[in-house]
Amino acid sequence: MQADRAVTEAVCATDLELAAQEREQYASDGYFVRPQAFSAADVAQIGDAVEAAAERALRLSDSGRSYILDGKRFVDVGHVTVQFEPPPDDPAIKVIEPVCELHPLLEALLDDARIATPMRGLLETDRIAMWTNKLNLKRPGVGSGFGWHQDSPYWIHDCGHVDRLPNAMLVLDDADADNGCFRVIRGSHTRGCLPGTADGSQLGGFYTEASTFDLADEVALKVPAGSLVFFHPHIVHGSLPNRSQRPRRALVLTYQPADQATLKSKTVRNIR
Repeated sequence: MQADRAVTEAVCATDLELAAQEREQYASDGYFVRPQAFSAADVAQIGDAVEAAAERALRLSDSGRSYILDGKRFVDVGHVTVQFEPPPDDPAIKVIEPVCELHPLLEALLDDARIATPMRGLLETDRIAMWTNKLNLKRPGVGSGFGWHQDSPYWIHDCGHVDRLPNAMLVLDDADADNGCFRVIRGSHTRGCLPGTADGSQLGGFYTEASTFDLADEVALKVPAGSLVFFHPHIVHGSLPNRSQRPRRALVLTYQPADQATLKSKTVRNIR
């Protein structure tokens, strides 16, 4: 637990309130970035915790419920879902959701002022809670991309306030085009939930129909490790595969107003 305190205590005196310019960019563009909000030492600690959580998820998946969707293997371990890289027999993990409960440092990160303070500004309330959290693991050379999609269509049937689910992505490795950096369609959040594709696949409805947005508005977020990317639940986003020999790991934390249940466990996790 000493490591947990090291990540959080050093920022108590820092002004982390949401700036007017950030609020305006979130409203107009659907995202904003705080470069290197976490120090290299913090990123190293969090990276170690992420790897330990991934190892634990891999062990737990041996006894979970396995299934295949569109050629991709998923394993449910209780309310935790582990998605593997395709093909289905690939042992590399792609996504773990939720992940923070798998390591105490990641659980403590949910309350970190560097994330929670601007989130309170975006939600315009001092009392906020966790909605969901996940780990995206893009391993060197094998990390596949994510097609263009919005988060809100995944959540709209489980949540009556889908407009109030802002995300914060903590970038754990320097991100650029080679290792499949996060990409957004600027301003696409202003149109709400967009239609999904109708390609006949099992998951196609969760990917955004290409005719509903303009690729000319694409922004590749090439940001250094330790940066935070705040983005709207309706913004269209995705990424390309990791073609480099470097990892591109990221934690995505999604918040909501207080006293509301989380997506997967249906428990309430208010932010301290």
